[in-house]
Amino acid sequence: MAALDLFKLSFLVSLLSSSSNLVKRGSGGVAVFPPTCNRIECPSYDVIQSGDGFEIRRYNSSVWISTQPIDDISLVDVGRIGFFQLFDYIQGKNNNHQKIEMTAPVITQVKPSDGPFCASSFVVSFYVPKENQATAPSAKGLHLQRWGLTYVAVRQFSGFVMDDEVGEEAAALYASIAGTVWSDAIDKSHAGEAATEYIVAQYNSPFEFKNRVNEIWLTFDVEDGLVI
Repeated sequence: MAALDLFKLSFLVSLLSSSSNLVKRGSGGVAVFPPTCNRIECPSYDVIQSGDGFEIRRYNSSVWISTQPIDDISLVDVGRIGFFQLFDYIQGKNNNHQKIEMTAPVITQVKPSDGPFCASSFVVSFYVPKENQATAPSAKGLHLQRWGLTYVAVRQFSGFVMDDEVGEEAAALYASIAGTVWSDAIDKSHAGEAATEYIVAQYNSPFEFKNRVNEIWLTFDVEDGLVI
């Protein structure tokens, strides 16, 4: 894996929230295969349907290394904290002292709070490369998530992720799915306490300021009888 200048990385990550006004944000939908996935490993999936403002994907089984839940009012701040915990992990600060290749996307699972000034709960994760999944090491303060076959509704947006826009993008994804054959399955999977949960997926390194690709994910289960 190419060496990274950690000082530059720290400096540029600290600018993420302030740099967003330099980037023109694209309209939502799904139209771009993330260019990052042509350079580094990403989880594999099949596109089941492309709709108006959304895409339905079926992800193959995958493994993620994840932070413990972090309570905060800012996804951007939590993303910075979680990124460095996970970056240390792939640099060898794990139980096997093993270096692991960087992957994409970096995902943040979001459990929104009940109010604008209350802390939400966030879990930040890196995808574990296929060659490391069977023997992925553990590490203090982190845990492994093993996903089986997973269905995901997806909406893309560009630019740097901003705290005041991710909720709007998630709401737009819900709205675009309403009335489709997928809406009942998604509603059932997001009932009760999980009603407002979603995932933010970020594909670009903090060094990149053009052609950024981000996604909102809604994971859901598919019941027998739903035609795919």
